[in-house]
Amino acid sequence: MEERWSTEHVLSLAPDAASRKAAGKLSSPAPWSGTGTDGAALWGECRGSGRTPYRTVIELATPAYQCSCPSRKFPCKHALGLLLLWSGAPEAVPTGEAADWAAEWLRARRERAEKRAAPPADPEAARRRAERRGARVAAGAAELRLRLADRIRHGLADQSTAGPWEEVAARMVDAQAPGLATRVRELDTLPEERLLAEYAMLHLLATAATRIDELPPELAATVRARVGYTLDAAEVLTGPTVRDRWLVLGSRDTADERLTTRRVWLRGAKTGRPALLLAFGRPGQAPDLALPTGHLLEAELAYHPGARPLRAALGTRYGAPEPGPAAPPAGLTVAEAVAGYGTAVADDPWLDSWPTVLAGVVPVRAPDGWYLTDGHHTVPVRTSAVPEAALWRLVAVSTGRPLTVFGEYGHQGFAPVTAWSAEHRPVGLSSS
Repeated sequence: MEERWSTEHVLSLAPDAASRKAAGKLSSPAPWSGTGTDGAALWGECRGSGRTPYRTVIELATPAYQCSCPSRKFPCKHALGLLLLWSGAPEAVPTGEAADWAAEWLRARRERAEKRAAPPADPEAARRRAERRGARVAAGAAELRLRLADRIRHGLADQSTAGPWEEVAARMVDAQAPGLATRVRELDTLPEERLLAEYAMLHLLATAATRIDELPPELAATVRARVGYTLDAAEVLTGPTVRDRWLVLGSRDTADERLTTRRVWLRGAKTGRPALLLAFGRPGQAPDLALPTGHLLEAELAYHPGARPLRAALGTRYGAPEPGPAAPPAGLTVAEAVAGYGTAVADDPWLDSWPTVLAGVVPVRAPDGWYLTDGHHTVPVRTSAVPEAALWRLVAVSTGRPLTVFGEYGHQGFAPVTAWSAEHRPVGLSSS
């Protein structure tokens, strides 16, 4: 019998609260007809206000969705409603062959995936393009080094040569170094006391970008990633993979006017290795990837190359996510977490944070901010990454008692993502 998703899992896909509420009204069999599943996909027709029902099809592995409704939200309420119906009333979604219209969409999707995975038609042309980009990146990085040195030469207090960094950022975009462009833009938003440190780190990255071919392979891969080179998941998955039962430690969505980014952190039950999965969606669209916190997923991951591998691509899955262990994950003391981050930074100097599970900590609200303490050492909470309401939720989960908290620890503090209550139930802290 196929594994059905939980209601929590389905609703985690929703782009907003309104979509979750609307989907609940479509989670009964009444508005649906022609529903079905083949274990890999769902389909059905939902009666709406018009004469023609909306046709909805969902590919479960990714997941991916298609609906004939005019909604700009993704997934729409019909896709969420069909998933809820399948999850809560399996008898209403019988097993069978896909309807013609659903089969056509699924076939086209498979063909597009195969085309993306195909090797380049002209490897020599691809090599020449890579060489041209490498030269542009090196030239842009060399210019950035000169700009930074010029600012330092005149002194940070001298505003006569200071000005918006946007022009320099645009030059980095022209040099095909979007990672450098992003860090340059952030210079205009940093407080003065942090400028010198960021200038130094950016100068170090620009220097490394001019000498990529001289660096050890793992460090060179890290520099490329920081500069803005990207690898497709299909390309990453051609390399070595790690099969494990991965515990979902937590997830967080961040959004701007162009993109919604979902980060999902995992830990291997056998290997103990951390992993970070990234998924993206357009504004108003929830990213496709949704894994319920606290569940275990047996799957193969392929890590992006680097001196401190963390980001991974999700490969073959061996079944749906299953409920995880009753106990919270093993954690570290605050002192051990600080030492662990220090080791990670030794491998990747530009690493802002590292996924960390803290055990036996209590949240404390002080006049100057929030802290987590284990009774011996204290770490500040990075409040810019966590809504105030989520921190009060953390206090409510703790009720003054030590608890296990997962998050990202770095030089600016700890950003909590998930806490485990006294009943060992994971509680998400990344939303208000």
